[in-house]
Amino acid sequence: MFKKRFINQLINSFFDLSPILAVVIIFQVLIIRQSIPDVGHFILGILFVLIGLTLFIQGLELSLFPLGESMAYAFARKGSLFWLLTFAFCLGFGAAVAEPALISLAEQAAELAAQKTTIIDSISSKNNYALGFRITVAVSIGFAILIGVLRIIRGWPAYYPVFYAYVLIALMTPFAPTEIRAIAYDSGCVATSTLTVPLVTALGVGLATAIRGRNPMTDGFGLVVFASLTPIIFVMLYGIIL
Repeated sequence: MFKKRFINQLINSFFDLSPILAVVIIFQVLIIRQSIPDVGHFILGILFVLIGLTLFIQGLELSLFPLGESMAYAFARKGSLFWLLTFAFCLGFGAAVAEPALISLAEQAAELAAQKTTIIDSISSKNNYALGFRITVAVSIGFAILIGVLRIIRGWPAYYPVFYAYVLIALMTPFAPTEIRAIAYDSGCVATSTLTVPLVTALGVGLATAIRGRNPMTDGFGLVVFASLTPIIFVMLYGIIL
């Protein structure tokens, strides 16, 4: 059973990656008119990406998806608002701080800060800056999921927190350092990526399913958009304070 699912997912992953491969190969060979520098490494790298993506998706489907839904359902049935909100915050924080794309962005932001003399150009300073950046974004994601869960419980419309977040972003942007604005805008998209989105979606759908009177389609979704906005606010605040 597992072998069959793995093979099917491997084929699906190949078709998912095929448009990217087609674009790269067509522009490299036909537009730029240059050969691929190292075909062997290129093929090996594609195989690694293909297998890694397949294993990642299989892991989510076998463990994190059902676990997120079942825990949300259990907390909702237990009726403890404190523990449910605590779980929501910790889930958002843990997923975001382990997000590979966020780690990469934090490292690049640290390099930029060192070049612009915002921080001392040393390994320890750049590591501290990158860690502070990741923690800031992770806290913002945890806060966003907490508010999103509270919205589902209270039955608030999804556009309420989104509207207020956009207003706050517009008000903070003129006061944020110039070199941090674009990074802040990107941090929202980066933080809600491969690891965070599946967990957050599973939590929202599971919670909306467990609470009577909530529609999983209309109430279970909407957490991701708010989670993509709060990092912008927190990172700009991080830049202002720093």
